[in-house]
Amino acid sequence: MTSPASSLIHPNLHPDERAARVELAACYRVFAMLGWTEMIYNHITVRLPDSVTGGEKQFLINPFGLHYSEVTASNLVKIDLAGRVLDGSAHPVNPAGFTVHAAIHDGLPGAHCVMHTHTTAGMAVACVQGGLSLSNFYAAQLHGRVAYHDFEGVTVHADEGPRLLASIGDKPAVILRNHGLLVWGQTLPQAFVTLWTLQRACEVQLATLSMGTPIPVAEAIAEQCKRDALQFHPAQGAGQDVFDALVRQVDRLDPGYRA
Repeated sequence: MTSPASSLIHPNLHPDERAARVELAACYRVFAMLGWTEMIYNHITVRLPDSVTGGEKQFLINPFGLHYSEVTASNLVKIDLAGRVLDGSAHPVNPAGFTVHAAIHDGLPGAHCVMHTHTTAGMAVACVQGGLSLSNFYAAQLHGRVAYHDFEGVTVHADEGPRLLASIGDKPAVILRNHGLLVWGQTLPQAFVTLWTLQRACEVQLATLSMGTPIPVAEAIAEQCKRDALQFHPAQGAGQDVFDALVRQVDRLDPGYRA
């Protein structure tokens, strides 16, 4: 296996793929900065545009074996829906990564980016009978936007894909019961701001339940919160400003992910 920083982005790479690689590598570093990591596990993937693939469904994924803090634009791996490496990378790919992510990239036309985490707060909410409680500011913004999918074990079996898609429907945030959190978005920043909101909702719920019985948010108020939560919508930037602010922090710490 080559070292994490052993190569640079190929100079003849399509500019759209170059941009996608840099943005995705930045996102991995943001996750590392926020502590949303699970050793070498979990994944963030981006589907490459038709301008790069000629219409084929291909996406970028992290090289298995590297910590998120080691991911760079050049060591991201380009694969197809079957997990076949397309860019000559010597890095392996985790089957548990491309199986779920490929199903979503393939089955949901708007799923440009897919993110999956095993944060303590996210897993705790995924493991509790009631799931996400409609009892805090962040959960209210996600009212009616969260899907649930029952646990089927380690996600390496392709036949789970159709059942996962059926569970998701058109909801951008997913709680994988007994497992963790998953989101998808039309852009990477949109997926990020959805995950950030879901993660914060879980963190607040975890803290609240340690203190006592939560105060429920009324259904009508939750509906209003969902309508007023404009940060998810493209017309309001869909999380771009939030993501850009975090990337600036990453750049101050270590801009080497761009290589």
